[in-house]
Amino acid sequence: MSDKIKPQHLARKAIVYVRQSSAHQVHHNLESQRLQYAMQDRLQQLGWREIDVVDDDLGRSAAGLVTRAGFARMVAEVCVGQVGAVAAREVSRFARNSREWQQLVEVCRVVDTVLIDFDTVYSPRHSNDRLLLGLKGSLNEYELDLLRQRSVDAGSCSCQPRSGISKRMRLMSRRIRIVASKRPLVWYFGSVSNWGRCARRCGGFWSTGCNCPSGRRRARSRGAARPTACCIASSVARCTAARTRTEKANGPSTMNRANRA
Repeated sequence: MSDKIKPQHLARKAIVYVRQSSAHQVHHNLESQRLQYAMQDRLQQLGWREIDVVDDDLGRSAAGLVTRAGFARMVAEVCVGQVGAVAAREVSRFARNSREWQQLVEVCRVVDTVLIDFDTVYSPRHSNDRLLLGLKGSLNEYELDLLRQRSVDAGSCSCQPRSGISKRMRLMSRRIRIVASKRPLVWYFGSVSNWGRCARRCGGFWSTGCNCPSGRRRARSRGAARPTACCIASSVARCTAARTRTEKANGPSTMNRANRA
């Protein structure tokens, strides 16, 4: 038993505070509920015989935006001096905003009530414990703000195309000369899978809004149009045929020789 727990604390009852932040957690995070209710066993090991469980705030957030009837009842009982200890699995269960957290710590200091989590016993009348509780309260509030900011950033990023994909598509649109051709290229792309790859590549160009040279020369400018799967297939076929002719005339390229070696 901790030396911070005195006979006057054991003479009063203890309260186990149980809370989960949303209805989804209440229905699905059953292990968290079991661990929080198990804090009764820890209080019994520390010497308490009269233990109350306050679970009115299941499904209620501790960010300070909603009213928590269970927390208000617990603070009221502490104020009248009926409680020797308040316990929770983690101290973040009590509050995740500075106003309610500081209110609880100050009330416990005035009436000499200890706070207990799974690891430690805190006495707000000890300056070191009060400093540690203040730091934990600030960290709990910061953690909540960080999670909220990450959710906002993830929502805004999901509505925008990936910059890496857009950049890659634009580089490809500059390097590949798409020449319009109405001739069927079944002789080269005989399988459905090859045509499927061309269609997916075409969808990537369309999603980024890239236009490619249409191959039709005008008086002073070259037209630009959105590519089609047939155009991409035609470009690949022409590039492959040109590389084959070059290798036949000059021998295989350095990269091919290295791969064969």
